[in-house]
Amino acid sequence: MRALLSRRPGGPETLELDEIPEPAAGAGQVRVAVRACGVNFPDLLIIQDLYQVKPPRPFAPGGEISGIVDALGTGVEGLRVGDRVLMSPVQGGMAQKVVGSAGNCWRIPDAMPFDDAAALLLTYGTSQHALTDRAQLKSGETLLVLGAAGGVGLAAVDLGKAMGARVVAAASTEAKLALAREHGADESVQYPAGTLDKAAARALTDHFKSVCGANGAQVIFDPVGGDYTEAALRAIGWQGRYLVVGFTAGIPKLPLNLTLLKSCQIIGVFWGEFIARQPRQHATHVAALMALYLEGRIKPAVTEHFPLQRGMDAIARLGARDARGKIVVMID
Repeated sequence: MRALLSRRPGGPETLELDEIPEPAAGAGQVRVAVRACGVNFPDLLIIQDLYQVKPPRPFAPGGEISGIVDALGTGVEGLRVGDRVLMSPVQGGMAQKVVGSAGNCWRIPDAMPFDDAAALLLTYGTSQHALTDRAQLKSGETLLVLGAAGGVGLAAVDLGKAMGARVVAAASTEAKLALAREHGADESVQYPAGTLDKAAARALTDHFKSVCGANGAQVIFDPVGGDYTEAALRAIGWQGRYLVVGFTAGIPKLPLNLTLLKSCQIIGVFWGEFIARQPRQHATHVAALMALYLEGRIKPAVTEHFPLQRGMDAIARLGARDARGKIVVMID
């Protein structure tokens, strides 16, 4: 079978399309003939050895897939060969077949295309865990979302609206903000790309405050980091909750006196560890996401498709921070 392989640490240009043996499903595992693979920021990090997980080489990037079950390991119940499924998290998704835990494999409805399925769980699962479990977002609260046109950011916009929040979307271009508004954002803030000096950071804080209102943002969802974090934190409301989701712009350093002045919380969001520690709650979340999808209340914004042989271009596109919504690699 064909797979897009990382044989040495480096950027997307180091990936190679090659033939490798088909994997076998072991005990408690499912093998899936892959139809689509979602592209996410960890894919860029893992091939550079910058991610917390460092699989032995060679390996294929790709942490969420959809396709058709074609083999079951011993002890697997509730799934059959021929089922349409998504699987996340998984390793090696940019390949024609992949093996993963049956506990991370979920049937998908016939009405869900494979590209939507491959773009759903990692981003919406992360945002759902962040907003419901970690922040306990309430209807009527103001939610400020940084990186609001990226995968997890747009999912947070979708889910925030479904939970009854007033959503303020923040992103670096008007085109990205337009996509966030299409998904229900009530207000939008365009921030400058790149490093912010003190004047620019203060101006951005003032902009956040003016749009969020006199009471500030009760919840801030931040998958971006960098200089944007402190500027956003200064606009948080009293006893607000700041969700640390990712660092596409770099890992920030914060003056912790801000947490005292606002009596606010800085809350880490680690979805992968959550699903390992609380699988039953995760299963409940997956069922809720499927219901919201079928009701038309959420829908992944798949904006670009790449074939497997151009999977390295898909990752590079994400790494350049040019992507809107989700990029998906389609696999024959």
